[in-house]
Amino acid sequence: MYQTEMKILKQKFEQVIDKLKEDFKGIRTGRASTGLVENIIVSYYGANTPLKQMANISTPDASLIVIQPWDKHALGDIETAISSSELNLSPTNDGNVLRISMPPMTEERREELVRNISKKAEEARIALRGVRGETWDQIQKKQKSGDLTEDDKYSAEEELNKTIDEFNKKVEDVLKEKEAEIRRV
Repeated sequence: MYQTEMKILKQKFEQVIDKLKEDFKGIRTGRASTGLVENIIVSYYGANTPLKQMANISTPDASLIVIQPWDKHALGDIETAISSSELNLSPTNDGNVLRISMPPMTEERREELVRNISKKAEEARIALRGVRGETWDQIQKKQKSGDLTEDDKYSAEEELNKTIDEFNKKVEDVLKEKEAEIRRV
């Protein structure tokens, strides 16, 4: 009856959680992470290409990211893309690889990042509520057209509420994990 809507709902909810996790990967925490730079878009021979498709990215220690492009001619393009990104990173080019030293984070910057991730988590919750609203509208339409009984409608509402609570908890867990990572010195 309403199981197909619930299945679609859960898939969309999972996409929201995955998007949130992906957003959080790009947030700098004071420790070097390949996730910080791997999705930077580089203009390479006129094509916009994610950095992870052009180079080997590694973190030999907690404060250094090393980027070794497969094509040495791309070094300048990669350096420009990183420098012009919102991350405020300045790579060092030695002709073979780019090195990015991660400066230590101040307490003020940590608090700013916590506010940013809280905002992103709230956006994820809003997206979840939007998807829930769409699904609830579909269920109500089915009930009005006679494809769904009143009892099934209430069962669907109960399951819908249980599912949104479950996914709101997942958002909260992802947020707490990232917040702990940011606050760790």
